Amino acid sequence: MFGGIPQEGDEETPVFVISVAAQLAGMHAQTLRTYDRQGLVSPGRTSGGGRRYSMRDIALLREVQRLSQEDGVNLAGIKRIIELENQVDALRARLTELTEELAAAYLAGEQAAAAAHASYRRDLVPLNQQTAMVVWRPKRR
Repeated sequence: MFGGIPQEGDEETPVFVISVAAQLAGMHAQTLRTYDRQGLVSPGRTSGGGRRYSMRDIALLREVQRLSQEDGVNLAGIKRIIELENQVDALRARLTELTEELAAAYLAGEQAAAAAHASYRRDLVPLNQQTAMVVWRPKRR
């Protein structure tokens, strides 16, 4: 543990009880409950129903507080901002997936073309496609 924050897991792992999360976010625990009820922040839950906040949740709580206090955005506006940011993140992830699929398809196409070219018979000679006129004159006897 470093500075009271566990180092195991990732930023998505729900580990903090509401009192610790409130302290880390600089808010009152009741504010966190309100944000949860309004769908602004959705912490993980224990089997007994207790809230568990991740580092990502803490960062989101801080952003909600900043938008509210510094930018004067109401909670409905903040909820819409969060929804739109989540949508943008999902679209970026999908774009990355599609870009990777396209690159793989392009590579497969190039490999198929190379295999087709490699299968050509080498004993055939290409015909020159130029046109010419030949005049035939029989030999006189």
